[in-house]
Amino acid sequence: MISPKLKQLLNVLADGRFHSGTELAGLLGVSRSAVWKHLSALSEFGVELLAVSGKGYRLHRPLQLLDAQLIDQYLESRVRPLLAELEIHDQIHSTNTYLLERARQGADIGSVCLAERQTAGKGRRGRHWVSPFGHNIYLSILWRFQGGPAAITGLSLAMGVAVIRALRGFGIADVGLKWPNDIYWRQRKLAGILIEVSGETSGPCHAVMGLGLNVYLPAHEGEGIEQDWVDLHGILAESIHGKRNGLVGELLNQLLPVLAEYENRSLDQYLEEWRGYDCMQGKQVDIFMHEQSFSGVVAGIDDQGLLLLELAGGQIRAFASGEVSFRQL
Repeated sequence: MISPKLKQLLNVLADGRFHSGTELAGLLGVSRSAVWKHLSALSEFGVELLAVSGKGYRLHRPLQLLDAQLIDQYLESRVRPLLAELEIHDQIHSTNTYLLERARQGADIGSVCLAERQTAGKGRRGRHWVSPFGHNIYLSILWRFQGGPAAITGLSLAMGVAVIRALRGFGIADVGLKWPNDIYWRQRKLAGILIEVSGETSGPCHAVMGLGLNVYLPAHEGEGIEQDWVDLHGILAESIHGKRNGLVGELLNQLLPVLAEYENRSLDQYLEEWRGYDCMQGKQVDIFMHEQSFSGVVAGIDDQGLLLLELAGGQIRAFASGEVSFRQL
């Protein structure tokens, strides 16, 4: 948790301009030495700072802190009733893990958790999701389904469609979906979806839908990522630090209605749209399952959302799960 003084300091520095130590001390009502201690504390949160003699201090890159009131301004009237609670954390282990714990305590459907930074962000198959402070979107939503896990087969595909709708509505073109739950831009990963389900096999269950979206990912933070990646800053070739709350609002405008309607509408309503965004169709890929691997050409998805792969002999095989990698030619 960032203290009120640190939050105040961060809000002053958020514009990315230089601010002198004297100016910061006056604004915060503290001594110059106290300002230095606060700046050091920000560095411990992973906030990148520059200090230049004669100029003062500034952030390496401007940022916009998440703000519930600003996000609310972007929500459509049809969506507000679906949002039970919106929590924003300065730092958290994982937004998904937090909401899974809240679900066990009886949290309402439509509970949303956002974080400026995750210390244990989760990707698929237990991978770590790189989650630096203040620039990206780490968002999780809790929902309950009466029909159990079987009723939400293919939910990650529908969620992918909702994310694409939000990004396209935000003016971001050339985005596509990589089965089963990644959002790509020109063969590079932009975002990932992780859905975790808990509950009875044949009874009610709750699902937490997590989204990690790269808005601005510093190059040194992305060095350990094992696949090609991209962020919105690179796509738009401009600073979008002042648009993060608006983007969260647009994501919720698309994600919450899909969650609310999914059990009645099911995957059928999203299949053709998903296929229209499919960035794997006709591509050579490798699929890894446990100790086995399969190579072939992607032939799309079937009506159950399974991945269809045309093997070397012309046989079509359907996959319900697996790790898919574009083959390097």
